[in-house]
Amino acid sequence: MSVFAVLDPAVGLAHDVVAAFAQVVPTALAIVLFTVCVRLALHPLARAAARGEKARARLAPRIAELNRKHKGRPEKLQASLAELYREEKASPFAGCLPMLVQIPFFSVMYRLFTTPNDLLGHTLFGAPLGLHVGSAHGAGEWAVFAVLYAGLAALGYVNFRRARRAQAKQAAQAPQGSAAPAQPGLAFLPYLSFGTVLFAALVPLAAAVYLLTTSTWTAAERAWLHRDGAPESAIPALA
Repeated sequence: MSVFAVLDPAVGLAHDVVAAFAQVVPTALAIVLFTVCVRLALHPLARAAARGEKARARLAPRIAELNRKHKGRPEKLQASLAELYREEKASPFAGCLPMLVQIPFFSVMYRLFTTPNDLLGHTLFGAPLGLHVGSAHGAGEWAVFAVLYAGLAALGYVNFRRARRAQAKQAAQAPQGSAAPAQPGLAFLPYLSFGTVLFAALVPLAAAVYLLTTSTWTAAERAWLHRDGAPESAIPALA
């Protein structure tokens, strides 16, 4: 039995909701609407994460000073960092919460779109939603995949630029004389932004529609929450 079988009840529920949407709109649009509804429900977590990221950015100089002060004393450093986060009511892990919560949702959608069902028999501009790019034939089907991949690549580039700017800003804010040894692996991390395009090539068209929708939501949501002029206090914490 597949490990994903434990998700079958949730997959069945997701199927029923998407199928209900598909009664009034095309199935591809139903996938988009369902994804937007779920991401909208998760939005409070994203707001809390953005608030936590802003708090950590504000505390970055003090954290760097603690690293310098307690160099070689990891126990003292951890205690000092814990006290700092407690005083400032911040968390070093807040930004991970939305990603962790999305993993089950992503797993359900992956199961839904990789298990044969009636939804995958519907089409997007003539291309079956259950079609893999390797089985595409004809200009029309190739064009559908090309547009989706181009959209994912564009979003990947936006995220790549954002990650590079964040790395440059972090390097600029580091106290003089306290620079850590170069870590080549970190320079590669921004390129992972294009990983969604590669993954989309391995899944059916329906999953690529989902990936484009959720990736677009993520990019727009992050741009809004981290826009210039949006103070930390304007992003309320979860109740």
